[in-house]
Amino acid sequence: MKFGRIAASPPGQTLKGTTRLMKSARSMTGLAMAAVSALSLGLAPMASAQDAGLASMATPTAPVVPQAPLPTVSESVAAIVNDDIVSTYDLVQRMRLLAITSGIQPDENNLQQLQREALRGLIEERLQIQELRRIEKENKIDIIASDPEVDAALADMARGANNMTAEQLVGQLAAAGIGPETLRAQLRAEISWQGYINGRFRSRLRIGRDQVKATLDRLALAATRPQYQISEVYIEASRVGGMQVAYQGAQSLIDQMKQGAPFPAVARQFSASPTAANGGDAGWISAGEMPAEVEAVLDQMPAGNLSPPIATQDGVYIIYLRDKRAGSNVTLVSLKQVAVPLAEDATAEQIQAAAVELEALRPKVTGCADLEAKAALDPGVLAGDLGEAEISGLADGFQQAVANTPDGQLSQPIRTQMGLHLVMVCGRRSSGAQLPTPEQVEGRLISLQLANISKRILRDLRTSATIETR
Repeated sequence: MKFGRIAASPPGQTLKGTTRLMKSARSMTGLAMAAVSALSLGLAPMASAQDAGLASMATPTAPVVPQAPLPTVSESVAAIVNDDIVSTYDLVQRMRLLAITSGIQPDENNLQQLQREALRGLIEERLQIQELRRIEKENKIDIIASDPEVDAALADMARGANNMTAEQLVGQLAAAGIGPETLRAQLRAEISWQGYINGRFRSRLRIGRDQVKATLDRLALAATRPQYQISEVYIEASRVGGMQVAYQGAQSLIDQMKQGAPFPAVARQFSASPTAANGGDAGWISAGEMPAEVEAVLDQMPAGNLSPPIATQDGVYIIYLRDKRAGSNVTLVSLKQVAVPLAEDATAEQIQAAAVELEALRPKVTGCADLEAKAALDPGVLAGDLGEAEISGLADGFQQAVANTPDGQLSQPIRTQMGLHLVMVCGRRSSGAQLPTPEQVEGRLISLQLANISKRILRDLRTSATIETR
């Protein structure tokens, strides 16, 4: 992995790069991914909120048609997005898809929430497709996924979710009263938009080495604090019509999850957080990373429980606390060493000869990866992996060497009763937390920036659009 600046695409090549990168993006992702998986997840009931864990919620069951069917309406106009019409048929179809993919049983208490989310999704997709068509026309390129690409994505979905064929998937949708074009339209918009965002902006993002290091340092510091493994649903107040609506909607979703709606499926369909694409999985977080209102609840919750709605300044959270652990200040280091065996009573000349032999290795070794191989070329030198240990548990000479030597470099000689040693730190972490690799951190930072770019563009498109709801 190379750190530093990532050069932007040369003029005239950016959109071509978009087309190329979109081909790898035309797979089942985000909200549309839930369509098949949730059909398999179904609407099986759960005994209690404590059973709302990701493992139990991911157990496949046969798809079930919602017990309270959505109303049948004559087709009319539900919304107009610039010049595109969203019909009431489109809206009801999307509500059905939303209900079955989230595992929610439609009733009089949540129909408005389903309608609101379905309409919001349809409006955003219209805006996305309109923008992509404009870009296609201006640049004479293909961005919107073709029918064969959507067909391939549907086949991948069906095969990956439950080893079904596309025809079987379409049949299961039909059993729930959902026409195949409803899912195809959602899938086409999603993979086209994600492909455009990745292709257009990914090469322009600059994740520097300092950013990665700062993130790793922050994570290492956070590991000393209490940590929580959580999944989240975030209802943004401005997105749904105010704080009261957000709070009521969160309570309705909690009620549905207690009745059997899988948390990951609900998060994919209703959460405004970037973690929605991962079923709400935020992984391990530390104190200071979430709003104070959320942390106050997490501190009191036992692991394996679902929170009540948690109101914050801009919205409402639902938290599933999967696990928790206390922070620790203990630092663990992974060590390798090279050594020349010496008797305890070795002479000064023997010690000096051993030091010369070890120093001859220093310019040849580039890091932990080749330390043992380079040492094996000298029959008088022994090399080995010392494994992982707490710094405080090392012998005095080794503690000092670890403290004074940069990671990936050989220390100064350490004299013990067994011989003369050089050590190398191959990694360090706080106990209780496995830090990500620099490559993983870079990938996360890029994904976060892409998500923010997509959100900003959609916000601007919505602000400049003429949207009329009926």
